[in-house]
This record gives sequence, C-alpha cells and structure tokens, in this order.
Amino acid sequence: MSNPNLLLLGAPGAGKGTQSRRLVDEFGVEHVTTGDALRANKQMDISHLDVEYETPGEYMDAGELVPDEVVNEIVKSALADADGYVLDGYPRNESQTEYLDSITDLDAVLYLDVDEEELVGRLTGRRVCEDCGATFHVDFDQPEEAGVCDECGGDLYQREDDTEETARERIQVYEDNTAPVVEYFREAGVLVEIDGEQTPDEVWTDVRDAVAERDD
Repeated sequence: MSNPNLLLLGAPGAGKGTQSRRLVDEFGVEHVTTGDALRANKQMDISHLDVEYETPGEYMDAGELVPDEVVNEIVKSALADADGYVLDGYPRNESQTEYLDSITDLDAVLYLDVDEEELVGRLTGRRVCEDCGATFHVDFDQPEEAGVCDECGGDLYQREDDTEETARERIQVYEDNTAPVVEYFREAGVLVEIDGEQTPDEVWTDVRDAVAERDD
C-alpha cells in the first residue's frame, strides 16, 4: 500500500504542526509546507510563467506576495517528489484549491475545527525558542525552566504575530480566504471535520483513525 496523500486544514493555532509531525512519524509521509517549499525553491526558473520576476526568490527579497501561479508550480514540484505527503498551508484560496484538485488525488482532507477564542489563547500563550525553533505554551506546554528551551537551552520569546491583535487579524484573514476551501472539500464529500479543542492526544486519535479508514 502506498503512503497516503493528506491535506491538513485549520486556522493558525489549530495544532496543524503537532498533528503533521505525528502523521510523518506514523505513516512515513513527507511534511510539505508552502513556506518550506518556497524557501527551498527560491532559485527555481519561472521565466516560462507570465509573471514579473524570473525566480520566486525575487518576490521574497522584494517583500512582495508570491503569485498563485508561482506557488502552484512550486507545490506541484514538491508533491511530485514526495512518496506520500501531508500538505499544510496550501491551498489558501479557491483558485489554488481547484488547481490542487487537478494535479493530485487526496486520500483524506482533515480539518481541525477550533473556536476563535481558543485559537487566540493558544497563539498569545505560545513561546518559541530563538535558537532551535521549538515551541512551548505558558498554560499547557510549559518548559521545565521558565523562559528557557528544554531542547537546547535557548531563550524563549513571543513572536510579533502572536500578540492578541495580530492573532485576531491572522484568524480573520484565514477565515476570509480559507472558508471557501473548507466548503469546497465539504461539498466534494471528502472533508473530515475533527474537534481541534480536544487534547493533542485525543485529536491525534481522530486524525489517525480518519487516515486509517482510507484502507477500508
């Protein structure tokens, strides 16, 4: 049986990173994110596309939004190289959704559903290691020593986009752009809605069971 092709949807703070890591460990899939894919393909030749620059890196260096057609090309390349994957951070709009549907067959589309107030609490309490990037939380995933990373001993800090005002803005942008994506897969009958307000272990049980059901 080949490794599954999975799409994981959820707002910022829904727990996609945690569940993606478990999916990688359990099913042997590759974790594909748009951010990582863009950084890994900064020098990709996109001169054949009808866009302003010749590489994705030029958009990134200029601080400009990378056009859909460029992101689509990069995601297509990343998925083609993967022997099974969990895709996270794409698609972000209906156009990208239709493109994804045209280039790959998804075994499961998993949506982590979390209330806005819960998301805000998760985001504003998050602390990140400035050295290794490990994440902790002031309420439910505290480091052994306050302000110090358990993994490497680095200092923990709150990211600028984890303040309450910015967190709410990020959630609203997500809802505005990605609600049609969720509805697209719901109407297609392939969306699995998971209660993301459970404990990480309980969420994982639902996620794992949903993926395992593809074999039935």
